[in-house]
Amino acid sequence: MLLSDKVASFLGGGSFIRKMFEEGDRLAKIHGADKIFDFTIGNPSVEPPEKFREELKKLALNPIPGMHRYMSNAGYPETRAAVAEVLSEQSGLSFDANHVVMTVGAGGGLNVVLKAILNPQDEVIALAPYFVEYGFYVDNHGGVLKVVPTDEQFMPDLPAIEAAINAKTRAIIINSPNNPTGVIYPAEILTQLGQLVEKKSLEFGRPIFVLSDEPYAKIVYDGAEVPSVFKYITNSVLVTSHSKDLALPGERIGYLAVNPRIPGVETLVNGLIFCNRTLGFVNAPALMQRLVTGLQRETVDIAEYQAKRDLLYNHLTSLGFEMVKPAGAFYFFPKSPLPDDQEFIQRALKYNLLLVPGSGFGLPGYFRIAYCIDMAIIQRSLPAWTALAQELGLVD
Repeated sequence: MLLSDKVASFLGGGSFIRKMFEEGDRLAKIHGADKIFDFTIGNPSVEPPEKFREELKKLALNPIPGMHRYMSNAGYPETRAAVAEVLSEQSGLSFDANHVVMTVGAGGGLNVVLKAILNPQDEVIALAPYFVEYGFYVDNHGGVLKVVPTDEQFMPDLPAIEAAINAKTRAIIINSPNNPTGVIYPAEILTQLGQLVEKKSLEFGRPIFVLSDEPYAKIVYDGAEVPSVFKYITNSVLVTSHSKDLALPGERIGYLAVNPRIPGVETLVNGLIFCNRTLGFVNAPALMQRLVTGLQRETVDIAEYQAKRDLLYNHLTSLGFEMVKPAGAFYFFPKSPLPDDQEFIQRALKYNLLLVPGSGFGLPGYFRIAYCIDMAIIQRSLPAWTALAQELGLVD
């Protein structure tokens, strides 16, 4: 065997997103790329803000001596300080550079945190539907993922979470705005979750952490705001990236930040820095750290995403598709018109619509649409959606 049994089993299960991507490539060769409507991947089609290009040009024309060398494993102090300043404004707490570690994206950041806090067989709760990679990240560090369903509006079900917590529970991962639903968890729910975690931490004699995965925190609509997790939950760690808010997914630049109110916070940070190094990340990319230092208040054009959301939401709901209207991120998570979401996905392929079944996010009976693609593709897809709805009897 070339692979370990575990990795072979993971590959055998496969990724629905990867499978649909490969199917899209096959269909494009048959029908032409302009006739394929690929809604599978959260890969932004928008370009980074103009200020990013300005900063990149400035740095290229005026390079800083030694700018490509190693730095502290936590990242450049000035970059971490810039992040801390914004976190202080958002939370009302006193953050400084020592509460921030620059990471190789949010995925790298989550692996760093899990490596630092998990003992073998510790449990991590994820709320379904959830980003499927969470399970692999937890497994990477000897943990066990425990999936808890959300309510009908995809909000955390506090009684269900409480029932799932036991002596092995070490962390709860939350993701708001959420992938794949687009919902934002309100302050009231964060308050209740914080109270629950505090109670259970005391009951079991060790801290239970809330890991808040927030790469979509700046992509919100209709005046919505994402409450700061730090205000409401003491044992909280924020993990994020600039993949979505600055449209830099390929640059793999993000950070993690720890709540300064955590007892023994310095020990936790030291462990996180150690894991950032020993997992092989060493440090986040130097050039990207330099560039995002002055971009902490920048974001892509949210109006462009909202226009896409509104166009597709209005069309799909007029056809009878049922869904919660997303308040943030760039996904829909409608109910599948067929009991078997994977069968529905196959039916959609007849119309060159590439979607991801809810099964791929731990919640069968739904499907995900990523509308971060070009507006022209969304517009061209509307007749295909209509034809699909007619075939399924949603409209005449």
